[in-house]
Amino acid sequence: MKIVVLSSLAYSLTNFRGDLLRAMRENGHEVVAVAPDRDEQVARELAESGIGFRTVPMSRAGMNPFADLRLIFAYILLMLRERPELVLAYTQKPIVYGGLVTRLLAIPRFFPLMSGLGHVFSPDSGVSETIKRLVARLYRIAIRRAQTIFVFNSDDRKDMLDLGIVTKEQKVLQVPGSGVDLKRFAHVQPEAGKLHFLLIARLLRNKGIPEFLEAARQVQKTKPDARFSVLGHIDCENPAGFTEQELAEFARDYPVEFVPGTDDVRPFLADSTVFVLPTTYREGLPRTILEAMATGRAIIATDAPGCRDAVDDGSNGFLVEPGNAADLARAMLKFVADPQLAATMGERSRGRAEKVYDVELVNRTLLYEMDLLRHSGRPSTPGAPIELGAVEKPTRALAPARKQG
Repeated sequence: MKIVVLSSLAYSLTNFRGDLLRAMRENGHEVVAVAPDRDEQVARELAESGIGFRTVPMSRAGMNPFADLRLIFAYILLMLRERPELVLAYTQKPIVYGGLVTRLLAIPRFFPLMSGLGHVFSPDSGVSETIKRLVARLYRIAIRRAQTIFVFNSDDRKDMLDLGIVTKEQKVLQVPGSGVDLKRFAHVQPEAGKLHFLLIARLLRNKGIPEFLEAARQVQKTKPDARFSVLGHIDCENPAGFTEQELAEFARDYPVEFVPGTDDVRPFLADSTVFVLPTTYREGLPRTILEAMATGRAIIATDAPGCRDAVDDGSNGFLVEPGNAADLARAMLKFVADPQLAATMGERSRGRAEKVYDVELVNRTLLYEMDLLRHSGRPSTPGAPIELGAVEKPTRALAPARKQG
């Protein structure tokens, strides 16, 4: 079968979806990955795995209708040239415009991978209600005939129903994010006697960086030798992004080190004690949290969609109020008060990663649902309903499939 995978960033194809793309190839399918930017390293890695790479023009964060029309025409030409039998799309514009084009060209199978509803539906997005309604309508039209809609957290289906994006009859299946390679992200015990709080994210306001800066200043008053680091890429296209000048001012005014983005976060996770993600962004299930859990790190994250699925408050970390630097500081100070707490919670994080977020289990569930397994062995009860907070099963069916026959 020929499969086209639509993305909004080349880097994500190898960093977030590489294992899934390779699993498709290993099951005998021809795979073409698509992104708006030409990344030569990504192209090489995909080619080494026998995966094609194409580029289409896209303004990832822009709202210019003429630019989006250009993207639609580019997708039409791409699909006419590639003639896929199945299209998998993730992130907002690939899902919306890829879904519209698959309907227009009557491509038989379309699967949206909803890794969060995105910036438009974040509480602090500043986007007008008119635009939100328009985006919701586009989503609804694009995914109306999707065979299965994959979501990463337990909030998305309810929100999509409230927004009119899906109907109760559509099949929505929760999967444990993109999963994490437990061999690549090995368990590393945090170094005793030190306290290093690490935030990994794109350098955006809605990733909680302002709250992290203020919390770091508060915690340092109690623990002067504590370290605080932010690792991430500058995103100039995003309206929530910081400029280099702003980051330089932050580094001068706060006890926080800014580390340039990297293709390999493992050494930085190994050097940390506690992973922090105080995001207010409308997340799906942050990959960075899963990688930190696999490394054996305690997690502090906001009590928000996506984050609350991975963090069992008080067990493998703490959930804090979004946008509240004081609440974040209080959670960080718990690790100051109890030097053993990070190691204890980190062990629980690793155990949770092994039970739920193993990338091989996640990918097998996705391939099974899309009928792409060479040997159609059923993964552990795919789609079986589970209670919130349970960790024994890989997926949660949020809407039952229609009965067959």
